[in-house]
Amino acid sequence: MPSSSQSTSATAAPAICLDKVELSLGAGAARVHILKGVSLNIGQGEAVGLVGPSGSGKSSLLMVLAGLEQANAGTVAVAGEMLTGLDEDALARFRGRNVGIVFQAFHLIPTMTAVENVAVPLELAGRADAFERAAAELAAVGLGHRLDHYPAQLSGGEQQRVAVARALAPEPRILVADEPTGNLDEDTGRQIMDLLFAAQARRGATLVIVTHDPTLASRCNRTVRLRSGEIVSEELLAQAGTPA
Repeated sequence: MPSSSQSTSATAAPAICLDKVELSLGAGAARVHILKGVSLNIGQGEAVGLVGPSGSGKSSLLMVLAGLEQANAGTVAVAGEMLTGLDEDALARFRGRNVGIVFQAFHLIPTMTAVENVAVPLELAGRADAFERAAAELAAVGLGHRLDHYPAQLSGGEQQRVAVARALAPEPRILVADEPTGNLDEDTGRQIMDLLFAAQARRGATLVIVTHDPTLASRCNRTVRLRSGEIVSEELLAQAGTPA
C-alpha cells in the first residue's frame, strides 16, 4: 500500500500537506469529533478521490484543505501557505488566490446571469478583464451561447458547467469538488467530470474530489478511503482522467 509521502515527488513540495489534523464541530454534548489525526500529502498536479461511507469525514476533510473549515489541532499547508491559525479574512484571500471549488448543489447566485456568476471571483480579485475572462471560460465549457441566461433558465448540467467555469476562471492551483455529479444524471455527470479532468490536466492543477461513485474515483491517480474520521487505506491507480 503506497503511503501519501510515497505518492509525492521527492523533488517537489506537496501541493497539500495535512499533519495530524483534528476537527470537532458543535458544542457541549452535541460536539462531534469528525477528523481524528488525519495526515495526508497530495502532490502537485495529482488527482485524488476521497471515498468512504456517508459520515466518514470526506467532505469535512475537503473543507479543511480548501480553507473553509479550521482544524482544531494539527497543521494544514496548501499551495505553499500555512493555513493553521489564519483568520477568516486571510482564509478568504487564500481561497481567492489558490482554490477553485465545485459543489454538488451548484451554489450559483440566482439573480445573476451565467457570465455575472463566473465573473464574481475575478471582480473580487480586482481583475479588469473579469467579464471577458468569464465569457471565455463559459465558452470553454460549451456555454458561450448562454452568457446572459439566469440559473433558473439553465438545466442542472448547464448550471454545473457554470459552476465549473467559475471555479476555473481565477486559474487556481487547487481544484476541489464535493460530489460534483451527485445532482446530475449519469451522462451529464460524465461530461462534467470530463471537463474537470481535462482542465486539471491542461493547467497542471491539483484535483481533489469527494465521491461515492467508484467509476469517478477510478479516474483519479489515487483514492484515499476514510472511515469514522480516519484514513483507513490508499490505493494508487494506473491512469488518471481516462473515461470509463
